[in-house]
Formats: sequence, C-alpha cells, structure tokens
Amino acid sequence: MTLYERITALHGHRPWGAVLDAGTGRASMRWLLGLETERWTAITGAPTMAEQTRAEISDRMREQDRLIVGNWADPALLEGERYDVVLADYLLGAIEGFAPYWQDRLFARLRPLVGKRLYMIGLDPYVHGVPDSPAGRLVNEIGRLRDACLLLAGEQPYREYPLDWSLRHLEGAGFRIVDAQTLPIGYRERFVNSQLDLCMTAVGKLRDRRLAPPLLAHIADLRTRALSHIAGQGALQHGHDYIVVAEPA
Repeated sequence: MTLYERITALHGHRPWGAVLDAGTGRASMRWLLGLETERWTAITGAPTMAEQTRAEISDRMREQDRLIVGNWADPALLEGERYDVVLADYLLGAIEGFAPYWQDRLFARLRPLVGKRLYMIGLDPYVHGVPDSPAGRLVNEIGRLRDACLLLAGEQPYREYPLDWSLRHLEGAGFRIVDAQTLPIGYRERFVNSQLDLCMTAVGKLRDRRLAPPLLAHIADLRTRALSHIAGQGALQHGHDYIVVAEPA
C-alpha cells in the first residue's frame, strides 16, 4: 500500500470536499485527480514544476481547480481561504529550498486553512549519525554526498525533521493529533540513480573544476556499491516515512 493509499484508507468514507495540496508534485497530483473532490488548489514553489504539472493534467483541471506558484512565507498566499482537507506531502523538508529556517512556522501558517483535516507525510532524516547496517550506511552516504554537492554548487538541500519534532510543532500550532504511523522504507534503483544524478548535475555547476574529477569518481563508486547491494538484497532497507493525521484543536 502506497502512502497515498494509506491516507485514502485513513480518510474512510468522509467526503473530500475542497482539498489543498500544499506542496504539490507529480505523485500527489496523480492521487488528487483520483479523488471525488468539489474543488482543489495545488501550490508549488517551483515554476518549472507548475509548467510540467499543468502540461500533464491540463485536460483534467476543472474551472474551479487551481495550480498556483507561491511561497508559504508570503502571508498573502491563499489569505482568508479554507479547505476541508489539506495535504502537506513532504512539504516540511522541501520548504527549506524556498524559505530556509522557516519550518517552525509552517504548521501555524497552514492552520487557518484547515477546515477539517490535515494529512502530513514526512521523512525521518537519514543524513545524521552512523547507521549500524550496510544498507543504512549507503543511504546515509548518498544523502551526505548529495547535500555536499548541492552546497558546493551554491544550492540549498532539503532539511527533513523527525516525527516527534513534527508532532510537537503541530500541537503547538493548534492541532490535535488523530493518528501517526511510521512506514519502513526500502530504497531501490530509482532512489540511488535520482540522488546521484542530482550530484552530477551539481558538480557540473562547480566553479572550481579541480573538485569535479574526484567527486565524479566518488559518485560513480557509490552508485556501483549501492546498486550492487540492491541487486543482492532487493533494496536498501533503512529509515521510515511517516503519516500524521491532525485536526484543528
């Protein structure tokens, strides 16, 4: 069962009504389009994501649906609006790239928009500490290398937060926790290749080209080791996603 299927099951027979996808992407949009909603609004901070999404779903958007490029640090974004259901799908980590060090204000910012339920999907951080399993160490190494390459290229990595941090800040923002679940992750080839391809793109932007050859060699070596582990074990089993169901207190 996917994360979105779990949210659908948690929602049960309740009507969806008006839905806000507070940090839309192609996966959440595909899920959203399959729901029986009265209307929906989807927010992204990236104009390129908006263009790609609009091109993909333009024939399925109704007159009352909206796809908006915006930043949650802007107080005027959706001011005075309210939605029956709000989805914050990996938004907590992603917002670092658009409003750095602003995560502690995110749930309070979303609170007036939530009429009935907030569904939050988060990722437990995997770039800290030293995992005790070979798979964990590989995932940790991939994350650290990705973030290092992005920083060297002058870009901002995402910043994920653990479940207990999210629960504290949700309650502090005026939400009541209805449910919280963790789901173990098995990372596969798509994760390895997407993250290391991101590294290669970042290396291509480095001003100091002397750094490029050793970094590219390290990326290639890590890709080989990670894909070899997946070929033998089926996946890199490490860490977990989490889903939180919250309602206005």
